[in-house]
Amino acid sequence: MMNYIGEHLLAGRMGNVFVIFSFACALLASISYFFASKEQLENNSWRKIARISFRLHSISVIGIVSVLFYMLLNHYFEYEYVWHHSSKAMPLRYIFSCFWEGQEGSFLLWTFWQVVLGNILIRISKEWEAPVMTTISLVQAFLASMLLGLYIFGAKIGSNPFTVLLRETPDFANIPLFKNPNYLEKLDGRGLNPLLQNYWMTIHPPTLFLGFALTVVPFAYAIAGLWKEKFSEWQKPALPWAFVGIMILGTGILMGGAWAYEALSFGGFWAWDPVENSSLVPWLTLVGAAHVMLIHKHNGQSLVATFFLTFITFILILYSTFLTRSGILGETSVHAFTDLGMSGQLLIYLFFFLFLSLFLLIFKWKKLPKQLEEEAIWSREFWMFLGALVLLISSFHIMFNTSLPVWNKLFNLKMAPPANVIEYYNSWQIPFAFLVTIFIGGGQFLKYKNTDVKEFWKKITLAVVLSIVLATFVAVGLQLKNSFYCLLLFSSFFAIIANADYLVRILKGKIKNGGASVAHVGFGLILLGALISTSKKEIISVNTSGKDIESLDKQLSNSKNILLTSEDTLQMGKYYVTYKGKEKIGINIYFNIEYFTKNDSGKYHYEFTLKPLVQINQRMGNIAEPDTRHFLTKDVYTHVTFADLETIEEKTAEGGEYAQSKNNVISVGDTIYSSNSMIILNSLDTHIDRKQYNLSDSDIAVGANFTAFDMNKKKYSVQPVYVIRKGIIDPIEATIADLGLKFMFWKINPEKGNVEISVSEKKSNAKDFIVMEAIVFPYINVLWTGCIVMIIGTLLALWQRVKR
Repeated sequence: MMNYIGEHLLAGRMGNVFVIFSFACALLASISYFFASKEQLENNSWRKIARISFRLHSISVIGIVSVLFYMLLNHYFEYEYVWHHSSKAMPLRYIFSCFWEGQEGSFLLWTFWQVVLGNILIRISKEWEAPVMTTISLVQAFLASMLLGLYIFGAKIGSNPFTVLLRETPDFANIPLFKNPNYLEKLDGRGLNPLLQNYWMTIHPPTLFLGFALTVVPFAYAIAGLWKEKFSEWQKPALPWAFVGIMILGTGILMGGAWAYEALSFGGFWAWDPVENSSLVPWLTLVGAAHVMLIHKHNGQSLVATFFLTFITFILILYSTFLTRSGILGETSVHAFTDLGMSGQLLIYLFFFLFLSLFLLIFKWKKLPKQLEEEAIWSREFWMFLGALVLLISSFHIMFNTSLPVWNKLFNLKMAPPANVIEYYNSWQIPFAFLVTIFIGGGQFLKYKNTDVKEFWKKITLAVVLSIVLATFVAVGLQLKNSFYCLLLFSSFFAIIANADYLVRILKGKIKNGGASVAHVGFGLILLGALISTSKKEIISVNTSGKDIESLDKQLSNSKNILLTSEDTLQMGKYYVTYKGKEKIGINIYFNIEYFTKNDSGKYHYEFTLKPLVQINQRMGNIAEPDTRHFLTKDVYTHVTFADLETIEEKTAEGGEYAQSKNNVISVGDTIYSSNSMIILNSLDTHIDRKQYNLSDSDIAVGANFTAFDMNKKKYSVQPVYVIRKGIIDPIEATIADLGLKFMFWKINPEKGNVEISVSEKKSNAKDFIVMEAIVFPYINVLWTGCIVMIIGTLLALWQRVKR
């Protein structure tokens, strides 16, 4: 057995011990809390065991996190996880992205957040501690099992980043590198996915996974409420947690949209990608759950709906986990993880909590308080319930279509996703968005239990009139012709104006008491900004170069891309653009594009410079990243779709100063062309200055006299010479240094009356060019403003709930 030099096996052993201890302690905590929920508070021995177990589990999770970070920081490439997700060349600031790029790291991130939440609940949940922490600890045990990396009866249980050495993996076990005991000296990591080398990916995943983790808290309270037959009481402590989840998960989703807009080149902030959908759907149902809880709080109605929406939110988180980690979305999403052989385990995780929820709901069904009276149509709770129902239907539609690969696999179908995914989802989701914005616009003016209809219409008339006027003005100005767009335009304005009116007239400007209204204004702004920026976005990069882009790449279109040659200026929309060349900084190649406008006198006025880039990654493929110029009323977004990534220095280093020569068969009087000149063969000359060319009397020599004209019609002369020395052809080259041209006269065809001349150009002669796409997004700042306003409003609403 070979003794390998420099391997850090102790770190892996420590991490593995923490993994096993974490799982065991979480399981023990769950069992102990289960028994603690049955004993009297005076006899709390099980509770003490449970708390100690959960805290030991917490310490173990922190230990796992610490060891994995230490391994990544110190480049322990002997471990497959470290090798797979990092490299020595990767900037240190992306070490966090390396941590959670892989499945194991993301499960660990999720586990860590639930450790934080569990310890908070131990301190504040009081009499709910035991039943709630039973579920939390059990969820932790399932998550901890995802890191075990054990095989039981041939079935794989989890994937352990501390036990998988690179040299022991099937793909690498037999390569020559590992026959060297000191292989670590030559080993470097595979590196981080270039898409993740962005600051958004340092803050977006932790926020998103905290949002995922938060959904377990209302779920655990709902389980506890059914279990202990406290069918309504559980909602009081669960409601603030639901709003925390709405805020954090919503923020994580919005961060993902900002990342996509800033770092991805599909040209937008939302693409209805399956992974995007799998985060959005639980957020929609969580919003519905929180609002139905408010209904029950005020009138005791809709109890079953509160349980259902709370349960389905967490179940959808687990289902989304299965979709994105089982590999089933591999062909439909660029964001999904590959299958690590844990699909069965993920399904067990999903179905266990699904059946637990259903079992408790069915088992306790007869004991649930029955709804005694119908909700009045003109009550706030009735329209809130309708809003929650619309969100549920919207979620079902999104998840059903996102799950097409699942239906295909289950039922042996061949259903294909829509050809234009964005258009398809928009066509279905816009009516749902219209209804939701109508509800949140008018709902604030309704009272619980019942409302005077005349008084209600009197209060909302101003908002309705202003919304119609503004929507009509904007629709005409933007030339919106789609009727669904116009309806959503009206309802978005209505949601904004009505809630702002409620803040001013009803709440007297007391924003701290109007968190819900502020959040609703933000939601309306998001939809308004999304509607205007996407429906009226303008692709200004129509090709006007006169060169066919589609001949470069069939996937490129002349109607969406423009070809820019270095130093040439072309019109693009209202702008004139000049490509000023590229520069390589580290692994990034930046393309400098200057934007001008032309005044009435025809003079160019410089506006700004954009620098879209291509990130070089030989292992995973190069990635284009856009650059955007932000204005108050629009964004000018651009990214490179085709380019020569080699610099002149790199080309010269690879194959010399000159490019490959081109042969020309010509006669006297013919013209040939280079990239920068026109060249005419004037004559063939046998009267050669033999002394100049070191020719002997026996050598046969013929000169070709050329005249070349550059773009400014400047004249140059050159004479390459065809020579036969002792029966061997030995031509003498000639150059025009100013034009970067080299000539070789190497063949005479007397029977045809022509000669063959090869011409080589310097590589620096070739004009650099790029193909790029540029899009103007009008009023997209409305959307980003809405994101901020909605987060602030949700935070205010949460603060008020906690205070109450």
